[in-house]
Amino acid sequence: MDTLAPSPPTGRIFRVGYKIRLSDTDASGRLRLDAVARFLQDAAIDDVKETGWGAPDHLWVLRSVRIDALRPFLADGAMTIHTWGSSFSSLAAGRRWSLVGEAGGAIEVDSTWIHLDGDARPARIGPGFDEYADAAQGRVTSTKLTLEPPPLDAARVRWVLRATDVDRMGHINNAAYWPAVEHSLAGRTPDLRRPHRARLEYRHPIDLGDAVDLVEDSRSGRYSAAFVVGDVARAVVRVESL
Repeated sequence: MDTLAPSPPTGRIFRVGYKIRLSDTDASGRLRLDAVARFLQDAAIDDVKETGWGAPDHLWVLRSVRIDALRPFLADGAMTIHTWGSSFSSLAAGRRWSLVGEAGGAIEVDSTWIHLDGDARPARIGPGFDEYADAAQGRVTSTKLTLEPPPLDAARVRWVLRATDVDRMGHINNAAYWPAVEHSLAGRTPDLRRPHRARLEYRHPIDLGDAVDLVEDSRSGRYSAAFVVGDVARAVVRVESL
């Protein structure tokens, strides 16, 4: 499989450390995917708060994320995260994170974000983004979606949403999709205690009142699922071994 680009020699790199708490891990002590997503989100917010590219004037909506758990966090009690701009275009930007655990865990993440103005409308990024653009080293952001959902006429499993899943944008937070994946993969292949890649593409928002079904496919040792409302796949996920 292809690998992610290394950290840039120029441009902004934001560094932050977090402790890993009991609520972030499964029964074996492994750092869960939903906890990883929350840490990624927190680091990104901390970064843009320093540069002025965060709320309320700039909003960022996650389009896709790729998590490569090269060495899953199994015994790590703390981590250091480095994050920087991985690509850049007029309406979107890529962000990388590199997570290093104190006990040897290693996770590399890349993502694509759509830029919105303070009224939540797509907006050109404009001037002043130099710190992030320099780190991107000329790579151009693509917002194209590549994951194919399982056949939507397959068996469905209802996924019940909670009020705590809603964020300030009024939609289900991007980290709230991962508990469904963790629940579905418990005791199944691929084993999340081994190196794996997890990809999630967000096609349309999900709201608290939506009736969400999971349409799943776990053939060939690879797990795929679509978060379906009616006959529309709102998000698609794939998890496979590395």
